[in-house]
Amino acid sequence: MRQPMEGPIVLARRLRKVYHGADEVEALRGIDLLVERGEMIAIVGTSGSGKTTLLNCLSGLDVFDGGQVVIDGQDLSKMSDRARTAYRSRHMGFVFQAFNLLPVLSAAENVEIPLLLQGAGTRDSRRRALEMLDTLGLAHRANHRPDQLSGGEQQRVAVARALIHKPAVVWADEPTGNLDSEVTNVIVELLARMNQTGQTIVLVTHNPQVAERAARTVRMRDGRIEAPEPERVQGVAL
Repeated sequence: MRQPMEGPIVLARRLRKVYHGADEVEALRGIDLLVERGEMIAIVGTSGSGKTTLLNCLSGLDVFDGGQVVIDGQDLSKMSDRARTAYRSRHMGFVFQAFNLLPVLSAAENVEIPLLLQGAGTRDSRRRALEMLDTLGLAHRANHRPDQLSGGEQQRVAVARALIHKPAVVWADEPTGNLDSEVTNVIVELLARMNQTGQTIVLVTHNPQVAERAARTVRMRDGRIEAPEPERVQGVAL
């Protein structure tokens, strides 16, 4: 297994993203961003500010048009699409607003997917999935399909799936967007607890209640970070 690199876990330099259509839209305008290992940051901003685009480019879900993204010492801009996909499956975890659970699989089967994709044995994968669900208070729901779970339970399963393979970074895009305030508190506490164990988490949110639990808030407007940190970013050697 590759050993973790020293230095920041996420580094973006002069990151640009342009959407081409009838009108060209520059969604990211030279973003500089550094995320330390074990940090939990919240990216906030109004609709259209570029926060989800930034998350997608940092994670390699979207191809960017300029600049550099380095995750745990690995330069995404130098990877092929296939290599980025493989890297995401092994070293990243994702939590989305829509849960994105496979409806025909049980909670345990959904959680073990990242391990199976990495080639882990079926018995070991199931054991680890059940242990993770137990940690998140869902042991009694392990054999239930998503349509048999509440929204909060589905999101906890999604968090378990994101964490099961001990990724370098967990990306969370509006993880509480479909949940009421009580369940939002449960999910936020869960993410904060995982962060306290050393898990790096980068989340996009419009909810101040969620953002305030992060160690740092990054505010975006019109494709830029409102309080950029170019000196910190440019001073990092690769």
